Amino acid sequence: MKLKEDMSPLLLQVFRSVVWVYSVITFLPWYLLSGASERQACAKRVKARSVSGSPAGSYRAVNSQQKLVSLLHEGVDTLDKVFEYAVVHFPQRDCLGTRELLSEEDEIQPNGKVFKKVILGDYNWLSYEDTFHLSQRFGSGLAALGQKPLCNIAIFCETRAEWIIAAQACFMYNFPLVTLYSTLGGAAIAHGLNETEVTHIITSKDLLQSRLKAILMDVPRLKHIIVVDKKPKSLPDLPRGIMVHNVAAVQELGAKPENIMVSRRQPVPSDIAVIMYTSGSTGIPKGVMISHSNIIAGITGMAERIPNLKCIMNAAYNISKMIIYKNVMTKVEEMSSVQKTLFVLAYNYKMEQISKGYSTPLCDRLVFKKVRSLLGGSMRVLLSGGAPLSAATQRFMNICFCCPVGQGYGLTETCGAGTISDLADYSTGRVGAPLVCSEIMLKDWVEGGYFSTDKPNPRGEILIGGPNVTMGYYKNEQKNREDFFVDVNGQRWFCTGDIGEFHSDGCLKIIDRKKDLVKLQAGEYVSLGKVEAVLKNCPLIDNICAYANSEESYVIGFVVPNQKQLTALAEQKGIRGSWEEICNHAEMEKEVLCIITDAAITGKLERFEIPKKIRLSAEPWTPETGLVTDAFKLKRKELKTHYQDDIERMYGGK
Repeated sequence: MKLKEDMSPLLLQVFRSVVWVYSVITFLPWYLLSGASERQACAKRVKARSVSGSPAGSYRAVNSQQKLVSLLHEGVDTLDKVFEYAVVHFPQRDCLGTRELLSEEDEIQPNGKVFKKVILGDYNWLSYEDTFHLSQRFGSGLAALGQKPLCNIAIFCETRAEWIIAAQACFMYNFPLVTLYSTLGGAAIAHGLNETEVTHIITSKDLLQSRLKAILMDVPRLKHIIVVDKKPKSLPDLPRGIMVHNVAAVQELGAKPENIMVSRRQPVPSDIAVIMYTSGSTGIPKGVMISHSNIIAGITGMAERIPNLKCIMNAAYNISKMIIYKNVMTKVEEMSSVQKTLFVLAYNYKMEQISKGYSTPLCDRLVFKKVRSLLGGSMRVLLSGGAPLSAATQRFMNICFCCPVGQGYGLTETCGAGTISDLADYSTGRVGAPLVCSEIMLKDWVEGGYFSTDKPNPRGEILIGGPNVTMGYYKNEQKNREDFFVDVNGQRWFCTGDIGEFHSDGCLKIIDRKKDLVKLQAGEYVSLGKVEAVLKNCPLIDNICAYANSEESYVIGFVVPNQKQLTALAEQKGIRGSWEEICNHAEMEKEVLCIITDAAITGKLERFEIPKKIRLSAEPWTPETGLVTDAFKLKRKELKTHYQDDIERMYGGK
C-alpha cells in the first residue's frame, strides 16, 4: 500500500473542507497561531550570519554573536556540580528508570531471520537523590579498591542504569572514564585498555564471559573487574591476580565509615571527564579526550535550542527507521478499507499543510493518535543525529508521530554539538543553525569544487569552533595536528572533513564528505558520499555504498534494498523465491539499476557519478556485522573486503 496514492481531487477537496470547518469551530486560535507567524518566529530565532572579526565564512547563532556560551548555570562548571545541582533542585524526581524483563520469544521475519521479541514490565524508578547516593558510594568503593584520581578507568557495558551510576561516580571522584562500544572487536578493545593503562574496568556478566575473557591476557595492567550484575556463581578462568567484584559489593565497601569519610578530589573544568573511543570507519579506534567544560558547553548549546530542556539527557536511543515504518504500516494494514482511505487522505492532507507551516490538530487526534502510541504517545520532539535522515523518512515521522522531527549535527570531537534544527522548522534534509556554543566556518575545498564564495549558497569543509571542541586524540599528536587548531583569538577548532552549505536563513545542509573523493581513470573526481546521499532518497534503497577506484572508469554500488519495495517489484516481474534468491537474481539487479539511474538523473548527478553496476545485499548492515559503525556510518574498508568478489565481478565483466 502506498501512502501517497493518486486520490480523486474531488475527494481530497471534500476532506480539506471538512477539516477546515471543524478546525475553525474547534481549534481556531491554535490553528491561526501555528501558521506563517510560527515560521517567521523560527527564522528569527535560528538565523545565523557571518561574524565580524571572525574568520571569513564564519557563522554563529544570532544570540551568541559577541560571545559563545559555555555554561548553563553560573558556577556549575564540572559534571559533578551539574549532578549536585539537579539533586538539590529535584531530589525526588524520577532520574533512572529500569523495566524488568518478563519474557522473551523468537519472532521469525519474512526473510527467515529470527529477532528476539521482549516483553517488559513497568518502570522502576530511582530518584535523583537515590541515584546520587548510589553513585557516591560506588565512587568511594572504587577509591577503596585502589582507583586514583586522574587515573583512567574503563567502562565496557551495555546502556543501563548501572552505566549512568558508574559514570556519575567517576565524575564525582575525578576518575577519567574510558568508554568503549560493546560492539568493538577484541583487538580494538585491548588497544583502548592498553593505551589508557587502566587497572579497573566496569562491565557486565555477559560481556565479561563473551568478549573480555578472550583478551585479558593481552591487557597485563588490568587488576580489578567490576560487574554490574550480581556476582556470577561461576566465572570464566581468569588470569592470576585479577579480582572480580559486583557493583553492590563495591557500594557496600564505599559505605563503610572509614571510606566514605575520605575526602575526594573534585575535578576542575579543564580535567578530562571522558576518553571516548570512536568506532571509526577505518583503522583502530581513536580515544577522544573530553573535558568537563567541553561536555557542559555542548549541553548548554543543546538546552538553548530545545525549549524546556532543563536537565542532562543521559540516554541514547537507536531507533531503526525501518522498524518504525514497518510497525506503522502494520497498524494501517489492520484497518478497514474505509479507515485506510481516511489514513491516506489524512497523510496527504497533513503533508500539504506542513509544507505551508500549519498544524493539523483534527487529523492528529482522529487519525494519527493510534500511530503516535507506538512510541508511548507522549513524545514532544524527536531528534536524529549520526547518519542523516532522508527527506522522505523525516516527513513520514513528522506526519505520523505528530511532533517535530529535527536533525542535529555534531561529532564526538565536538561533544555531539554543532547545530540543531529549530523545532518549528519543518523543512527536510537540513541540520539547523549553529548552537550558541558553536561557531562554524566553511573552508574552501579546491579539489572538490566547493568554495565559501559559491552563490547562492556558500559551500566548503565544515570547521567547528568553540568551548565544546574537545582536547584532541589521546596519545596521537600527529592526528591532533591534522584535525585540530587554535586560531589567533585562542579559540579551538575541529576540521570535520564533512562538506556543507549554508542557506539564506542560516541553516546548514551536509552535502558531501571530503574523504570520500575518488579520481576515476579518465580524471573525473567522484564524491562517493554525494552519490550515496542522492540515491538514499530512492524508496527502493535502505542503504547504499558507492565504490570506485582510480584504475577504473565507472562507479559501482552495493545496495541494501527495501524488502517490501523489492518484493513488490519482484512480483510485478514474475520473479519468485526466498529473499536471498530475489536479491541474487540478475534480472532484479538490472531492474533496480534502472530505478537507481532514474533517481540519479532526477538528483542531478553527473553521468560519471551514476553507478553502472550494483550488487543487492540480502543482509542489512548493522554494527554487529562490522560493516557500519555504531553511528551507522559506512566502514568502507570492511565493505570493500566483504564484497571483494563482487567488486572483481563488476569490474571484470564476469
